[in-house]
Amino acid sequence: MTMEILIKDSRTILDIQKEFNLEFPFLKLEFFNTPHSVAAPSAKSTIYSSERTLGTCRKVHNEGALYISPENTVAQVESELWEKFGLSTQIFRKSGRLWIETSLTDSWTLERQNREGLEMNEKQRNPYLDAAEDDRTDRDKWD
Repeated sequence: MTMEILIKDSRTILDIQKEFNLEFPFLKLEFFNTPHSVAAPSAKSTIYSSERTLGTCRKVHNEGALYISPENTVAQVESELWEKFGLSTQIFRKSGRLWIETSLTDSWTLERQNREGLEMNEKQRNPYLDAAEDDRTDRDKWD
């Protein structure tokens, strides 16, 4: 299913992030003040606050709709945001308690990235529960 995100100067980064995250709960879209090279990470120091409006984050002030489908690759989404709207973005994938830049897997579809995030988070286990399950001591032999 294709989603539509309205891009206009008065919208906040948080507005866009929430819409994107509703469709892809294990991915997040971050906005930066400088574009990154293909397959290269973005400097954390250049990230924009989510309270900023899109108008303060770009020099190209085109308004319009961004259409995103699960079959789009990360590179396609980031490229379209840059080329059509002058927005420098990077998509991150949830991995446990961390968010990992997808710069090395820009060729993956959003569906694949999101599924990978889901699988990584399903594998996360509580170490205390694991320890309880692995407790193999023979308590009957304690003095």
